[in-house]
Amino acid sequence: MRWDLFCRVIDNFGDIGVCWRLACDLGARGQTVRLWIDDPSALAWMAPAGAPGVEVLPWTDCTPVPEPGDVVVEAFGCDPPPAFVARMAHRDKPPLWINLEYLSAEAYVRRSHCLRSPQLSGPGQGLDKWFFYPGFEAGTGGLIREPGLMDERRRFDGRAWLQARGFAPRPGERVTSLFCYAGAPVGALLQALSSAPTLLLVTPGAATQALQAALARQPVPAALRCIALPWLTQADYDRLLWACDLNFVRGEDSFVRAQWAGAPFVWQIYPQHDAAHTAKLDAFLGLMLQGADAGLDAAVRGLWRAWNGRHDGPLALPQAGPWQTQVLHWRERLLPQPDLGTQLLEFVAEWR
Repeated sequence: MRWDLFCRVIDNFGDIGVCWRLACDLGARGQTVRLWIDDPSALAWMAPAGAPGVEVLPWTDCTPVPEPGDVVVEAFGCDPPPAFVARMAHRDKPPLWINLEYLSAEAYVRRSHCLRSPQLSGPGQGLDKWFFYPGFEAGTGGLIREPGLMDERRRFDGRAWLQARGFAPRPGERVTSLFCYAGAPVGALLQALSSAPTLLLVTPGAATQALQAALARQPVPAALRCIALPWLTQADYDRLLWACDLNFVRGEDSFVRAQWAGAPFVWQIYPQHDAAHTAKLDAFLGLMLQGADAGLDAAVRGLWRAWNGRHDGPLALPQAGPWQTQVLHWRERLLPQPDLGTQLLEFVAEWR
């Protein structure tokens, strides 16, 4: 089928990261995808080789309006151009219109997934829009997970990958990646990591800037080595997560990929002024930490909340062994669930 996927880049690469992964996944499954995007500049480093079955098109006020495809996906309520929606409405058989929503572990996701929204006015009057919610539990749309991803993960040699790129750890060093928003308490993180020999691999942009600001206020702890990374493709970023013993991630895309990596991770959620992100953070922790003993539960919650500025406690890392075990248990709970691409294709097939 032909898909039109609309993406508006707000900030921080998260929107384009999710949309590019989804477009690539659909293209690899034999679908034809037109990715309409208002700022494709990040794809120059994120996906310089493009992807089979995916065509990237500019989304501007002057964009010509072509015949819509069989499925139209608007990511995160970005509203396709009114002229495009009008062409959808005037087709003899209108396309399936899907609003791909933000990822959350909150209970409303199960209630809202696959709900129909009749369009009673505007250029799409008479059409139905369907809400598709990614999620972590049965009854949601699942997570992006390409076929064969876990087989590739099991065959991966992290130390060899790091060495080939000049980031080889020294004997006994813990390898940690840092991908964060501006304002993350990186200075406190440096102190927490210095309790053991650590190689800190820092992504470009906000994380590198935060590290530089922290190092301007304090010297590098003796047990810590820091390396500023170049821009990585999405595939190489996945492998970075696989190669690390601990990952600090942010937003939605890297958050999901850290869970497939299977190493302990800390999530910096996108901050919202009304503190709505706190409920989202706690909802996910409630799922991931099911079955954990009280000590690990308290340690992980305390670290995640401190990293997200939700309390003033110190950044203290949980014991590595129990934390690793819990993360792997969580991944094993996710893997039997159908992935997002599979569920989208099944939803489209049922609609047709």
